[in-house]
Amino acid sequence: MTFRYGAWAGGRDPLEPPYDVAEAVDAIGERVMNGDSVRQALRDLLRRGNDQLRGLDGLRQQAMRRQRELRKQGRLDGTLQEVRELLEKAVELEKSALFPDPSDSARMAEMELDALPTDTARAVQELKPYQWRSQEARETYEQIDDLLRREVLDSQFQGMKQALESASPEDMQAVKDMLADLNGMLEADARGEHTQEQFDDFMDQHGQFFPSQPQNLEELVDELARRAAAAQRLMDSLTPQQRQELGELMDGAMDMDMQSQMSQLGDALRSARPDLQWGGRERMQGTEGMGLGDATTALQELADLDDLEAALGQDYPGASLDDIDEDAVQRALGRGALDDVRALQRIEKELREQGYLVTDASGRLELSPRAVRRLGATALRKVFAQINATGRGAHDVHDAGAAGDITGATRQWQFGDEQPLDVVRTVRNAVLRDPSRLKLQVDDFEVVETERRTTAAVALLVDLSFSMELRGTWGVAKQTTLALHSLVTTQFPQDAIEVIGFSDYAQVLRPEQLAGLDPQRVQGTNLQHALMLAGRFLGKHPGAEPVVLVVTDGEPTAHLTRDGYADFCWPPMAETLELTMAEVERITRRGATINVFMLDDEPRLLAFVEHLAHRNGGRVFSPDPERLGEFVVQDYLRARRGRQRSA
Repeated sequence: MTFRYGAWAGGRDPLEPPYDVAEAVDAIGERVMNGDSVRQALRDLLRRGNDQLRGLDGLRQQAMRRQRELRKQGRLDGTLQEVRELLEKAVELEKSALFPDPSDSARMAEMELDALPTDTARAVQELKPYQWRSQEARETYEQIDDLLRREVLDSQFQGMKQALESASPEDMQAVKDMLADLNGMLEADARGEHTQEQFDDFMDQHGQFFPSQPQNLEELVDELARRAAAAQRLMDSLTPQQRQELGELMDGAMDMDMQSQMSQLGDALRSARPDLQWGGRERMQGTEGMGLGDATTALQELADLDDLEAALGQDYPGASLDDIDEDAVQRALGRGALDDVRALQRIEKELREQGYLVTDASGRLELSPRAVRRLGATALRKVFAQINATGRGAHDVHDAGAAGDITGATRQWQFGDEQPLDVVRTVRNAVLRDPSRLKLQVDDFEVVETERRTTAAVALLVDLSFSMELRGTWGVAKQTTLALHSLVTTQFPQDAIEVIGFSDYAQVLRPEQLAGLDPQRVQGTNLQHALMLAGRFLGKHPGAEPVVLVVTDGEPTAHLTRDGYADFCWPPMAETLELTMAEVERITRRGATINVFMLDDEPRLLAFVEHLAHRNGGRVFSPDPERLGEFVVQDYLRARRGRQRSA
């Protein structure tokens, strides 16, 4: 194995541990529990990021800071101002040379200079045939055309201003040849005749004019079109007078051939990329003037930042992280920002590929059963952390499962068994299967038979009415439900649990349904229907210890009529309370204890649950909503310890 080392290109530490996708699941789950959709929760995660990773909002703020910095760099009329300064300097030098000369021709020349138009472009044009007395003045004046040619070319081909400084006629001819070949290649592309070989030949001849080294015509056109569009916005941002003067100066600095080639190139680029912003005004706030090329570069970067800011905002229909141009991110914000974008893209991809997020038949993004199991386990850890923090004792269950006293018999291990392994028989099975080598397989494992302990059938009834959301208890109720479901299914697999949600009607809920469930914006708290479903569930497990837990914040206000429809009334009708208590009696005759976790202290609710407890023999808890999970799990474990002692 060989390794190659090179200079670090910046960005995130390549040796840092990868982002934990499980943490992303927890973050999304917490938002979903509180009522957000999965797509909203994912979007919020990608926007906020975390301590180790900048989110889209952080990157967007960086782009906005960069925009403010660019707008403070300078004014857009720097080239026009520089031309004026060169013109004034040339005139002053010429007047200094004329002053000592007493001849009439010198006075006539002074009068000609004094009569120059105030319009810079016209003044430069009128001095074209002027016979300069001062060599220094003539050289200064000639710098104007040289400056304008280089600035015009630099506004289209970045870096030309420096490359063509003190350029010879041969250098300018090379530029003209490049323009002619470039226009010819664009014409061939418009006819559908362009080939990659043609592009490669072009780059072999003229590659020195393109330091970015584009790999194909598409990349070259994109680069040149974005710069041409920025140059057009620069002209639009000048005042009408400045725009006219600069346009005339630019035309006067180039011969007819170069003017024609540049015009043809501009038309071709606009035709190739009509989607770019080919106009509009930009407001710059700096005090120093910028040259035409530098100003174009600034406006080009501003345009990139505008597009990047929109992509990072993800505020348009169908927005996706794939819309973010990675090249634009690196150009505008640096390698570190690019690494952050790629990390965010990887999170979304891994959440899908690892099976935490799934799309249903309607295209809606949902949490998968795997993600819900993760949320349940996380919620359970938080509950146990609360229990330990409040000094209520440790609750790690080391003798969980169906294991009781050892009978002496053994049997093959099955998934969910927590009885002790019979090591001797397990190894013996492996040896008998393959005497040549010892390699354990699943079928080799045997466990020691134990006396069967009492199992439990747990019905958890959760209020889904809209008042739960209004009181801010909706999220903790769902987290508590998932925590208890995780505890029962992982640590007590012989126990059965069913989650029943109720509002105007009751329904049996799978954990993955509950995680993304919204509060039922309907009227009614139909505890009667929920107890009916709980009774059916307990009837399916006749040999199990029945346990019914109720989480609610309101008294019963609805019941099922004889035709099966919900009848709502508030204050509750006597019939609603009577039918609900009738279901309590049926549950009680099954030997089930109903423990109620009351999330409000409204007098009517308090009176009802006290009456229920008196009739059933269960208990009433009034926990702080944030400690609901602690109370529910603690109550289940307490009841289970009681069953084990009596078994």
